[in-house]
Amino acid sequence: MNQRPRTIEEQVSLLRAKGMEFEDLGEAKALLARISYFRLKYFWTDLIDDSTDGDFLPDTSFDMVMKRYNFDHNLRLVLFDAIEMIEVAFRAKIINHMSKAAGNGLWYLDASLFEDADRHQEFVLNLKYEFERSTEPFAKKYIENHPNWQGDSFEGDNPDAWMIIEVATFGTLSKMYKNLKNQLPQKSAIANDFGLYSSREFSNWIEIISLMRNIIAHHSRLWNRALSKKISNIKGHRDLWLNNEFSEMQKKKPYAVTCALVYLCRAVSGSKSIQEKVKALFETSSQVIPIHKIGIPINWKNEPLWR
Repeated sequence: MNQRPRTIEEQVSLLRAKGMEFEDLGEAKALLARISYFRLKYFWTDLIDDSTDGDFLPDTSFDMVMKRYNFDHNLRLVLFDAIEMIEVAFRAKIINHMSKAAGNGLWYLDASLFEDADRHQEFVLNLKYEFERSTEPFAKKYIENHPNWQGDSFEGDNPDAWMIIEVATFGTLSKMYKNLKNQLPQKSAIANDFGLYSSREFSNWIEIISLMRNIIAHHSRLWNRALSKKISNIKGHRDLWLNNEFSEMQKKKPYAVTCALVYLCRAVSGSKSIQEKVKALFETSSQVIPIHKIGIPINWKNEPLWR
């Protein structure tokens, strides 16, 4: 494929020829100059009449597409705040619970605490790699002051957990938690701190949230998207969670992960600030766009999570 690129004017002309309506051509051209045609097209794919050769359904407008785009943008901003809250708390819970139980700061090197020895070795090497390439002053200072530091092995001087875990990626933390032995009371305690009874359920949620974090961090859309993994329903806590479990299709939709984020933020912080922001966005947007495209059910406001 080696197509000729279209100018902004040609992009607008093509959309108009296919039946898209424009209220302000100048504004539309300005928006297409800073938001690529290819990026926007995924917000109008369901507005195309399948019985035609790519023509839009009647009354499809550029303004309608931009309302969807702006909803997606605003949702990603709120959810990234939620993920930050959870990620910071997750680090603290791992460091505090595991370090206290071990009585030392090098417990992360102890393979006996982990289910899979090979995955543990991979985790430690990833952890040390991330520490070595970190731009944090404390990481650079540690390496400078410890000539016996060895970033590619278990040997040498190793920083305490509260230092090295501080620069670990969310994905690395997620894999580490998943590989902790299931019988460790600390693993269950961390899940309990986030309002979940099961460390298995919490591990699933954290893994999915890590995927969502990567999507948002790269400014990719959530609109009309299916994630690569399914989020699990949880047991108990019906007074703060959902009365109706996610369907198999909903488990891969952004709404399911949004619910998990709202629940975890409230559990770990005691605040409803994230819930209130998401709820307000859903309420205002539902009047102008089909928010069910991210998996939101019709009766979402009746669920305990949103009260």
